[in-house]
Amino acid sequence: MTASSSPNLVDPFGRHVTYLRVSVTDRCDFRCVYCMSEHMTFLPKKDLLTLEELDRVCSAFVSRGVRKLRITGGEPLVRKNIMWLFRSLARHLDSGTLDELTLTTNGSQLKKYAADLKACGVERVNVSIDSLDPEKFKSITRWGELTTVMDGLAAAQAAGLKIKINTVALKGFNEDEINDLVIFCHDHEFDLTLIETMPLGDIEGDRTDQYLPLSVVRARLMDKWTLQDIPYKTGGPARYVEIKETGGRLGFITPLTHNFCEGCNRVRLTCTGTLYMCLGQDDAADLRAPMRASSDDTMLHQAIDEAIDRKPKGHDFIIDREQQKPALSRHMSVTGG
Repeated sequence: MTASSSPNLVDPFGRHVTYLRVSVTDRCDFRCVYCMSEHMTFLPKKDLLTLEELDRVCSAFVSRGVRKLRITGGEPLVRKNIMWLFRSLARHLDSGTLDELTLTTNGSQLKKYAADLKACGVERVNVSIDSLDPEKFKSITRWGELTTVMDGLAAAQAAGLKIKINTVALKGFNEDEINDLVIFCHDHEFDLTLIETMPLGDIEGDRTDQYLPLSVVRARLMDKWTLQDIPYKTGGPARYVEIKETGGRLGFITPLTHNFCEGCNRVRLTCTGTLYMCLGQDDAADLRAPMRASSDDTMLHQAIDEAIDRKPKGHDFIIDREQQKPALSRHMSVTGG
């Protein structure tokens, strides 16, 4: 790092950046309707950071006080030789400089990789499931098969991984399944987190038709369950309750009805080496160029410092029925979910 940079990363509002989410690929073997177009044009491979470069930049952040790394995509497990990266990053867990190495996945490749992930020090995974109905699951993922994901969940549990299910709440699609999802998750000792749809990228549809405020969902849940607020945190933006009747945890991620910016400790790195200091803002920093300009990390740390100094106070997400345009043009699969 530069002589003038502090060891830890602190933004202009005094928030310590301790959590890096890293997209290792924009590619995915699903085409979820709220995430991407069915006919996506993916980045050429030459634009992507190599696995060695991903390891280098992640390690730079760890040296600056980042304690949690989440590997995302696209679907991270479709990246060729991805387990090399997990095995390499595991050295920071062994040294104690990293508290957690984890990933978000659609579950399609979990049966293949669950045991290897556990062996690398991964203790828990987030798996995206938006419906327990096989036909509806197929329709929302376009290409996915629920049985494949269920096999992945079984393999992950057998390997000793803790599992959290992420569900995007979608009006008219799965709002009648939320109670079933709660029962399914808590019966299997999975946590469940509900997420409002985020206005990122052109998806060939109108997001106002999908948007379901979680304030409405929570009110409906309270008709059936006893929800007790708890201080549980995973390092991300979810606010958790415990459901008294099941003893399980339920999280709410609400970028629209109640944003989570005041305690934001996160930045996101894309698979091309672009650092976004806020999911809901377009300002970004190029970390690929300084990395490739020198084998020394001085320029890389300088670019990281300059980026963190521009981290905004919050995002500007809005679902706009009049414009019918996403708040940001880039897809979630590019930024990293």
